[in-house]
Amino acid sequence: MKTYKIDLIIEDHDEIGIDQIIDVIESARYPNRCISPEVIGVMESDIGEWHDDHPLNLMSGRYEYINKIEWQEVDEE
Repeated sequence: MKTYKIDLIIEDHDEIGIDQIIDVIESARYPNRCISPEVIGVMESDIGEWHDDHPLNLMSGRYEYINKIEWQEVDEE
């Protein structure tokens, strides 16, 4: 299975602040277009077969695992 790492540029038009921006992104709701996300880069990695005990499925050690992933740039078409 592949996983993707995406960098974003966000203009905070309504000055809602970083905590609210994160909440809006993670909730996948863009009320009143209060932020304007733009993907500026995509990286991918094959993380093997997915299962309930996969490190990305566990909160403990998740970010440590992410930092060890070998990412490769995705060529945009």
